[in-house]
Amino acid sequence: MGGILLVDKPGGITSHDVVARARRALGTRKIGHAGTLDPMATGLLVLGVDSATRLLTYLVGLDKTYEATIRLGVATDSDDADGTVTATADAAAVAAVPDAAIAAGIADLTGAISQVPSRVSAIKVNGRRAYDLARAGEEVQLNARAVTVSRFVVRGRRDGAGVLDLDVVVDCSSGTYIRALARDLGAALGVGGHLTALRRTRIGPFDVADAVGVDDIAAAALLPQAQVAASVLGAFPVTADEARDLRHGKRLTGAAARLGTERAAAIDPEGRLVGIVERRGDDVKSAMNVSEES
Repeated sequence: MGGILLVDKPGGITSHDVVARARRALGTRKIGHAGTLDPMATGLLVLGVDSATRLLTYLVGLDKTYEATIRLGVATDSDDADGTVTATADAAAVAAVPDAAIAAGIADLTGAISQVPSRVSAIKVNGRRAYDLARAGEEVQLNARAVTVSRFVVRGRRDGAGVLDLDVVVDCSSGTYIRALARDLGAALGVGGHLTALRRTRIGPFDVADAVGVDDIAAAALLPQAQVAASVLGAFPVTADEARDLRHGKRLTGAAARLGTERAAAIDPEGRLVGIVERRGDDVKSAMNVSEES
């Protein structure tokens, strides 16, 4: 039986480590994730188990919420605390950074923006991960990409010896790098910046408050596929006959008016997920089917 598992990843381990633990705990190799976290980061990982791995395609692009700490006054080559310090600002200049300048810098990084990812990101360059190239000492040039930061607010400011720490909350589109926000805010303020803490608290409708720790995976209840798909895409109720037709690859003639959106989760009378359906003109066609045993 497949389902979705929410895990609260601790710091110091990779997302792949969490997947490996889940495979051992649940006794299956068929487990995937809907987006990784860096080893230093904590928080929500969404795992697909067995047949639910096919649902991950529809979850990876969901918007996310992060809680983070940005340290102004020091820049690193990775834009986070795991990197090597590349520049340190004058302590007096850091102490003199006003709240108004921080607010203006954050405003410029809010909304639809163009962002250059961190050079140690997982983006592939000529078939190789950027972080592998960076660690090998090779020059990494990444293109800017369009992302959306819908919320970027400061929850607290802590002035220290030559540094200024900002506790922030960010709501953003998939593909946004919080490390890059820290880097770009520090650059805009003229003092440099990097990320010292990162926690993902939300992915789409899923909240870290509902996640289990890595030591509790074996006893965790999986979220049913129908519940997950409906919460993300919306539900499209179908009759038993329509469910059978969809599973057999047939279109539902003239059913697009009932769909309402371009894509939804087809749910049968028993509350089971039939699959993900899409509009095809006036008809509805299955884009991904789930077996009745799943």
